[in-house]
Amino acid sequence: MIPISKPTITEQDKQAVLAVLDSGMLVQGPRVAELEQHWAAVCGAKHAIATSNGTTALHVAMLAHGIGPGDEVITTPFTFIASVNSIIYAGATPVFVDICPDDFNINPDLIEQAITPWTKALLPVHLYGQPVAMDRIMEIAQRHNLIVIEDCAQAIGADTRGQPVGSFGTGCFSLYATKNVMSAEGGMITTNDDAIAHTCRLLRAHGMERRYQYDLLGFNFRLSDLHAAIGLSQLGQLETFTTQRRHNAEYLNQHIQNPAVITPKVTERPERSERSGRCANERSARCGNGHVWHQYTLRIVGLPRDAAMQKLTEAGVGCGVFYPIPAHQQRHLIERGLGGGHFPVAEQLCEQVLSLPVHPSLSQADLEIIVGAVNSL
Repeated sequence: MIPISKPTITEQDKQAVLAVLDSGMLVQGPRVAELEQHWAAVCGAKHAIATSNGTTALHVAMLAHGIGPGDEVITTPFTFIASVNSIIYAGATPVFVDICPDDFNINPDLIEQAITPWTKALLPVHLYGQPVAMDRIMEIAQRHNLIVIEDCAQAIGADTRGQPVGSFGTGCFSLYATKNVMSAEGGMITTNDDAIAHTCRLLRAHGMERRYQYDLLGFNFRLSDLHAAIGLSQLGQLETFTTQRRHNAEYLNQHIQNPAVITPKVTERPERSERSGRCANERSARCGNGHVWHQYTLRIVGLPRDAAMQKLTEAGVGCGVFYPIPAHQQRHLIERGLGGGHFPVAEQLCEQVLSLPVHPSLSQADLEIIVGAVNSL
C-alpha cells in the first residue's frame, strides 16, 4: 500500500535526538531557541515562538491579541477543526465565509459582507499548502482595522506574491508528524510585533516573566528540546522536501486524465515581492514558490467518492478525505449556537474532495501506480 502520508525520518534526525538525550537538557532550551531563530528566518518574520502543537499556537495567538468574549473572528468552514476551536477557546465567536472552488481557501469577495461592529480578526487558512490571496486579506483588514491571524499549519515554505506565509499577520504553524516539516508534535507562532511576541512567550509558560514570578494567567504550552531537535533537522531539508512534493504534484496533474475527477489548480503568483522587489529569504531561495503541496486533493465528480476510495485502496493507493464535514455542521458548534448557516461551496467540496499521496518518499513507480489507479476509476 502506498501510504497517504509518510514522515521522512533521516539518520540526521535520529542523531539530533540522541545529541539532546546525551546533553541532559530535555525541556525547553537551546534547541528550541535555535529552531525559533531559523523558523523566523524562513518565514521572513522578526519573531518565532515555539509551542507544544499547532492548536496551542492558534490559542496563544488569539489571547495575545486580546481576542475574547464579545468578539467575532471571520474564518473558513472548510478546515481542520483546530482553526475554529481556537476561536472558541478564546471565548470569541467564529463567523464563517464560504470558499473558492478552485483553491479551497476562503473567498475574499465574501468577507466584507460578513463584517459587523463586533468583528475583531480575520483567520485565513492556507489549506493543503496553497496560500490564500493575502494581498486581498490585508487590504480588507487595513480598511476595517482588523487583526489578521494566519493558519499556516499546512503551509511552511509557501508564499504569496513573493512574501512568505506567516509574515503578513501573526502566523501559526503545526509541526505534527505528517506536516511538511515535522517535530513529531509541535507548533510555532510568527510575528513582527514585539509586544505580541512577548505576550506569546509568557502565555506558553504559565505567564512567567522571571522564575516563579507570574505576570498573567498562562499555560504549559512549551516545546521540548527533543522535539525541537527533530524540527531543526527537518527544517534544514525543507527545500528538498518541497521540491520533491512539487515534482510529484506536477507529475500527477500532467498524467491524471479522467473526466470523473478534477485535479487541483495552482494559483499563479509572481516570483518577486511587489513590496521589495526581492526575495524575503534570499539565503534559502524559497521565494515565489506558491503552493507547497501538503495535500494533493482531487474532486471526485463522476462517481460516488466511497466507490473511488474502495477502488484506489484495492489498487494499493492510500487516500483520505480532508475534510468530510464542514465546521458549521459540527455537533459541538451547533450545540453552542455557533453552527448553522449555508455555505454551498464548502458543503459541496466536503462531499467531493479526496487526497492522494504526494509526499517526498514517493518513487517514480509509486507515481505511475497512483496515476494508473485514478485513470482507471
